[in-house]
Amino acid sequence: MVTSSPQPPTEPTGHHGHSGHAHDGPGHSAGHSSEPSAGHSHGHSHGHGPAAPVSKHLRKVIAAVLIPFATAVFIGMVVLWPGGAPAHERTGVGFDRQTQQAVVVSLEHVDCKSVNAAQVPPTADPSTPEGREAQAAQTGECKKATVEIGTGPDKGRTFVEIVQPGAPRQLTDGQEVVVAYAPDAPRDLQYSVIDVNRKMPLAVLASIFAVAVVLVGRMRGLFALIALIVSFGILMLFILPAILQGSNPLVVAVVGASAIMLIALYMCHGLTARTSVAVLGTLVSLVLIGLLGSVFIDWASLSGNTDDNTGLIHGLYPDIDMSGLLLASIIIGSLGVLDDVTVTQTSAVWELHQADPSMGSRALYRAAIRIGRDHIASVVNTLVLAYAGAALPLLLLFSIANSSMGSVANSELVAVEIVRTLVGSIGLVASVPVTTALASLVVSADRPGSPDVAPAAGPVRGGRGRRRKR
Repeated sequence: MVTSSPQPPTEPTGHHGHSGHAHDGPGHSAGHSSEPSAGHSHGHSHGHGPAAPVSKHLRKVIAAVLIPFATAVFIGMVVLWPGGAPAHERTGVGFDRQTQQAVVVSLEHVDCKSVNAAQVPPTADPSTPEGREAQAAQTGECKKATVEIGTGPDKGRTFVEIVQPGAPRQLTDGQEVVVAYAPDAPRDLQYSVIDVNRKMPLAVLASIFAVAVVLVGRMRGLFALIALIVSFGILMLFILPAILQGSNPLVVAVVGASAIMLIALYMCHGLTARTSVAVLGTLVSLVLIGLLGSVFIDWASLSGNTDDNTGLIHGLYPDIDMSGLLLASIIIGSLGVLDDVTVTQTSAVWELHQADPSMGSRALYRAAIRIGRDHIASVVNTLVLAYAGAALPLLLLFSIANSSMGSVANSELVAVEIVRTLVGSIGLVASVPVTTALASLVVSADRPGSPDVAPAAGPVRGGRGRRRKR
């Protein structure tokens, strides 16, 4: 399962910038010397070449761990494969509605009172928000939009939508919209506008992202995009349908996250010992996150049913373990950041070893852990701010209500995010020493001149500053 040539072999090491932080570690001068060192090509001293091969014995040891793990993941996916999401009768609530594409074909400004937009008399008390809203609906200028259905069995059919002046979504002439269909409602009320069509701007943004990744990352960026598509495929075709079919969410998340990890890491970074060590470090950290998440979700009595969407899921599929679904989301959400940290730390150890092959495992660990501390300081802050940004509207509501920090943190809506953030961050922090220790032990176990180590391509280095011919 592990060989010595990464994929793609001609691309530079993706984390050279991180290894450069170890300016205070041993071997710094060797890493920037103009003279090559023993047993490695000149490109390695600057981190632009493929990883140096490790001994056959170590490759066998790593393969003995990873091959059974990969086999277990494959078997787990075969056993749990759902074959599609189960069918159910639509409730017409939230996202569980029949929708079609439509377009606003005409827009007319009318008096709100003439179309009875409010449908209720004003409260006559303009000091209240309800009263002001009712008065505005009765006296303001509304929009009367004629909307034409563009898809489905009623394609070409039109209906009228009244948009009040204070509505958060204002329609424009020619705008593409999404409409909901209620088959049991009276004919004139069967269709209603529920959202705008954002497919074009989202597609353009995704295209810009893909072009930027390929332009900067070249072949490695292309492989990263392919791995991203595969990851979404596993999420949509395996993880979500398997959970809906009634499989244990935690087991499904572990199997699915492991498959994503194996495919993404090996596809982006190659079938090398370096990547294999990153996989092992990620696996250990995911196990820790799963254990901590399980303990604290149970201890904090988090049901996982915190909003309308999770309530709808529970109503449609009452057999789903919502707390298990919460734990699954924590594991999957932590995977992406873990990949970044473990690959970076492994690359840092390899680069330090190539800069100074005389460094032992302890010296390598001490030098690489300094890089890890810098990485952790930034990534943990990023993780916390990302969750805070996602929950910002909720935090604003608590602020408006003048709730104390203690009561805000105690509510399940916020407690879920706190547990999610802290459990993921603990696993992230733990991944640095774990991966660094594994990488230091593996790379320092090889010695230059070992008969089991295949020679690297290019000129051979000697000592700490002399170049020798092979």
